[in-house]
Amino acid sequence: MILNFLQKIKERTEDWVDNKSQGRRAKIWLIICSFTEASFFVIPPDVFLLAILIKNGARWVYYSLITTVASVVGGLFGYLIGFFFFSLVGEFIVNTYNLQSQMLTVSQMFSQNAFWTIFISAFTPIPFKVFTISAGFFNINIFTFLLASLIGRGLRFFAVGYIVKLFGKKVAKNAFEYFNWILVVFVIIVILIFVL
Repeated sequence: MILNFLQKIKERTEDWVDNKSQGRRAKIWLIICSFTEASFFVIPPDVFLLAILIKNGARWVYYSLITTVASVVGGLFGYLIGFFFFSLVGEFIVNTYNLQSQMLTVSQMFSQNAFWTIFISAFTPIPFKVFTISAGFFNINIFTFLLASLIGRGLRFFAVGYIVKLFGKKVAKNAFEYFNWILVVFVIIVILIFVL
C-alpha cells in the first residue's frame, strides 16, 4: 500500500514536471524550481532541466547556465535565511524536513573545510538546502559560499546538459537514472586524491 502510494506520487511528479517543461513558460518554471530547491523546495532542478533538454537539447549550454545561476541565487537566499531569519523561517524548514541531525553533521563538516563541504553539497544529490541555510546560520564566509556553490552547481548542471548532448535524448533519459551514483563516485575519487 505504501509502495503504491509512493509510486503514485512519483508518477504525478513526473507528469507535473513533463507538463511544465513544455511551452513558453518552461524557462520560468526551470528558474523557479532551481531557485526554490536550493533554499526550501524538494524537487531537484536536474529533473526539470533534463525534461527541457530532452525536448530542446541543442540549447544545453543556455539551459544549464540558467539552472546554475538560479540555483546559486536560491542558495544565497537560503544563506540569508540562515543568517538573518533562522529562528523565524530556517528553523521551520529544518523541522519540516526533519533535518536537525543533519545540521549538527553540517556544523562539524564546516569546521573542517567550508569550501569543500559546500562544493560537495552543491555537486552531489545531498540536499543542498541544508547546507545553504546552515552556511548562513554558522556565518560561513559569503565569498567562499558563493564560489563553492557556483563551481559545484555549475559542474552538476552542465554535466546533465552535456550528457544529453553527448548521448542523445533517449540514452540520456536512461543514463540519468545512474547520474547521482556517478556524481557520488566522482566526489569520492576527488576526496581520495585530495587526502592522498
